[in-house]
Amino acid sequence: MTDGRTRTTVTIADVAARAGVSTSTASLAYRTTGSITERTRARILQAARELDYAGPNPTARSLKSGRSGIVGVVVAESIRRAFQSPVTIATMDGLSEELDALDVGQLLVPGRSKGAARSTGLLDGMPIDAVVFLTRGEEFDSLLPGLRARRIPMVGIEGPHAEGVALVDIDDARGTGDLARHVLGLGHSRVGVVMRTTHLGEHTPAGPVVGVSAGLDDIRNRTIRERLRATASVFPDAVRVEAGGRDLEAGEVSASRLLDLAERPTAILAQNDMLAAGVLRAAASRGLRVPGDLTVTGFDGADLPWLDRRLTTVEQPLRERGRIAGRMVGELLAGVRPADVVLDVALRLGDTSGPPVA
Repeated sequence: MTDGRTRTTVTIADVAARAGVSTSTASLAYRTTGSITERTRARILQAARELDYAGPNPTARSLKSGRSGIVGVVVAESIRRAFQSPVTIATMDGLSEELDALDVGQLLVPGRSKGAARSTGLLDGMPIDAVVFLTRGEEFDSLLPGLRARRIPMVGIEGPHAEGVALVDIDDARGTGDLARHVLGLGHSRVGVVMRTTHLGEHTPAGPVVGVSAGLDDIRNRTIRERLRATASVFPDAVRVEAGGRDLEAGEVSASRLLDLAERPTAILAQNDMLAAGVLRAAASRGLRVPGDLTVTGFDGADLPWLDRRLTTVEQPLRERGRIAGRMVGELLAGVRPADVVLDVALRLGDTSGPPVA
């Protein structure tokens, strides 16, 4: 150092003086937003190197602005499992695109699982500007009181359906109803459902075969519940199995329970595309033709490039819902309460559905 100062006493004002610019201009050299020429930025950074200046203190900056520059993103299960989901990946792509434009970072937090208490404590103690829930239908009741008490702006994708949460929702009921009516129109009457697990963050054995409407009011996950209710409105005599997970293997195991029935279904409606891929694998292991012997459908329209079939499914705008949630965060940080949004879905016919064998 050339002037005897220590690193801890050098300020952005010192850097500005050496570079011959204002303090506010000097601070722009350390941000990704703001109008500054590359020549001026280089001069400021050179001055900082000469003074051994490490950069603005993030704590001091957050105290001055009242913001941390961090948005908490609560995923519906463990971080590892969440990012094995093509639905989460696509949604995060859209969300990250918008949050990057806002020049904020993202803190990923697991939601309702065995670590829920730790998640609550982490959010309660973390300096965050807003929270986005990627709930997959979970309501995250335990996380809401602390966030409300701190007046943290909240955006939910598929939930929570709660006061103070700006919502990006999906028309699950209509999409599932359209899918079920398509299967009915093909002539199917014996229908099974592979439902998503209600046990987040852990793998469990597949559930028993029960009626599609059994205990619907006890299912807290709104997405799972409403998709089952819509299926039951078309196929009241359908049966269901709760998968032990939300992945390919869980779909295969659950489908096996349905396909081993004395009167097996001629159509299986899976509540997501990964589970549907597992159903296809279970059918193949039994030598069943799809769609000749079995119709298989999914939900989400996820990108599954490794699947050598075009799945009949319900497409939802996965990346767009993430983008909308990100834009909602920007509005909330600007003091504007955005209107809730319900996104449309569309039935996509593939090569896995057809009439039952006569």
